[in-house]
Amino acid sequence: MTTPHPTPEAPQVAVRGEARLEVDPEVARIAVTVSARGTDRSATLADLTRRNALALDLAKSYGEAVEKLETGAFSITPEPGKHGRGERIRAYQGRVLLTVELSDFTALGELTTRLADLDLTRVDGPWWALRPDSPSYAEARRTAVDEAVQRARAYAAALGTTLAALLELSDTGLVPPPAALGGMRMAFAAESVDVPPPLDLEPQRQTVTAEVTARFTMAPPAL
Repeated sequence: MTTPHPTPEAPQVAVRGEARLEVDPEVARIAVTVSARGTDRSATLADLTRRNALALDLAKSYGEAVEKLETGAFSITPEPGKHGRGERIRAYQGRVLLTVELSDFTALGELTTRLADLDLTRVDGPWWALRPDSPSYAEARRTAVDEAVQRARAYAAALGTTLAALLELSDTGLVPPPAALGGMRMAFAAESVDVPPPLDLEPQRQTVTAEVTARFTMAPPAL
């Protein structure tokens, strides 16, 4: 659509509206790396399979608190000997990466420590985030539009006139918050006899920003 050129009978005002909201996160993600190492390939795979099953069963035991449970990369890597030639293998290193997403933060600390307490299991995270369809995004857009209208009205009032019509509204940017890392990394070499106390994890607030540009016509001011 072609924007009409401003005229003395229909002067225009162009403004920008911005919004910056601080909101609570809706989900938290942790990365779980299950490992196994041994000199025999089959035994290493068996250990890895068993530890992976333990981690999956533990995450699933939290029911609806866990919204997503996904298996990512799997690897089994031969480690060649340090000395000598040929294809002599010193050991095998196996890894499975799991991603766990929770919406119930009361269960997050307990599950995190219990996973980290498993044999040769590393936990990274949490990463706090909003859902893709979070109402916070719509709220940020509405706030940005409201600011643009109020700003345009203020300019019109400064000229002793009022807004007449909206000519154009453009969304110049809705910026979701970056994945916020809680900075935690835990790994235990062996299973503990006692269950460790749950971590006290404070959710990290998320910043959502939105920006629009708007163009209005005004009633001719009496200058």
